[in-house]
Amino acid sequence: MRTAYSVESVRAGERVVMDRGPEGVLMQRAAAGLAAECAQLLGKVYGARVTLLVGSGDNGGDALYAGARLARRGAGVSAVLLAPERAHAGGLAALRAAGGLVVGADEARAEDVVARAGLVVDGIVGIGGRGGLREDAERLVAAVRDDAVVVAVDLPSGVDADTGEVHGDAVRADVTVTFGAYKPGLLIDPGREYAGVVRLVDIGLAAGDLGQPEAEALQFADVERLLPVPSGESDKYRRGVVGIVAGSERYPGAAVLAVAGALRGGAGAVRYVGPAADAVIARFPETLVSAGPPSKAGRVQAWVVGPGLGEDAERLGEVLAADVPVLIDADGLRLAGERDVRQRRAPTLLTPHAGEAAALLGVAREEVEAGRLSAARELARRYGATVLLKGSTTLVASDEGPVRVNPTGTPWLATAGSGDVLSGLAGSLLAAGLDARDAGSVGAYLHGLAGRHASQGAPVGAHDVADAIPAVWREVGRADR
Repeated sequence: MRTAYSVESVRAGERVVMDRGPEGVLMQRAAAGLAAECAQLLGKVYGARVTLLVGSGDNGGDALYAGARLARRGAGVSAVLLAPERAHAGGLAALRAAGGLVVGADEARAEDVVARAGLVVDGIVGIGGRGGLREDAERLVAAVRDDAVVVAVDLPSGVDADTGEVHGDAVRADVTVTFGAYKPGLLIDPGREYAGVVRLVDIGLAAGDLGQPEAEALQFADVERLLPVPSGESDKYRRGVVGIVAGSERYPGAAVLAVAGALRGGAGAVRYVGPAADAVIARFPETLVSAGPPSKAGRVQAWVVGPGLGEDAERLGEVLAADVPVLIDADGLRLAGERDVRQRRAPTLLTPHAGEAAALLGVAREEVEAGRLSAARELARRYGATVLLKGSTTLVASDEGPVRVNPTGTPWLATAGSGDVLSGLAGSLLAAGLDARDAGSVGAYLHGLAGRHASQGAPVGAHDVADAIPAVWREVGRADR
């Protein structure tokens, strides 16, 4: 599990380490790790041109000490100080002693010093910073060459460490070297996009000193552990039966795609209720279809309702009244009221994209996309449900525990019907016995991997994603992982 901690938690953990160790130990460990990552990126350190953009915080000190290490190995290191009177004194002295050049940001040559560098280190603002870059920092960042490698110290300047939000201009890093623990803003868009490749440097922070994580991302081993596996005594009912209420005369394909995802999601059987039965049976004859209302369809362990549903509030109401887990997507989100969801006693999983989330919250879509973490948490709180917020970073939030951040996927998944496949897949995992948080997280993980597998960097259709699920399931479920 990859865990991310708030700025407050990281600061508390750092205080514990500082109380136990000699003065300056954290900064020296951070600087050593930063210098090592920079050296690896440069390949040949001797003769390389490196420029440090240095603010007044401790991450500016990290950059200066790392620059001193690179200078001692023969790199030409220059530091451009945005606040010369508040630059870290010890780091500044170390850089000068190693032969580094120091320039004030207001000097005429400052932009030229930045433009000559093959590697630029962003030490402008630390993890406690708020808001976008100031004008002087923005001017220097704009001078960075297109072919230069940009390395952010702990977090790209201008990105909110706790949320990933970006208010104004921010540094776009190729690599971010973060210290001690991941920060939520490195895992969640838009911040994740600015961070580039993230490298974690161990500076001695123990998990017990950091408290509860704010966010976490499942890894292969976590997903493998959660995958439902049949036993020798399993039959289709013991493995779980998922009901699908989806599709309409106008959108029969939504039903087909939701069933496709469900059939590959680990449940023992799939029941379909709706007007697209002929289309479903033609594609998937193993589906159990029913022409009657959901309440008369037979035994299910979970329902999926909403994809392509149109205005059929009656079928939705029957599903919401069922005392089993329910996944609500697409038209179901539009038709289901906050009270309808909150009064359910069984678990509920909502799977909106940003536009649907905005409608549920009564805000603009842009507000959701700019603040994905706060939007997912607010939806979970307001509706008393688990929320899978789809998008560039898919998040799974519930009323307690860290927000789950899905690490898989590809932009090619932004295609019609892809969400219907995800709904069926996650609903099947619900029926197989996973709780709403795990079903949403594992479903998103497999769906993202299937998208990559099917796409291979090219356009992909939703049915291709569904067809790729068994291959990625086998990959994740390998016993040697």
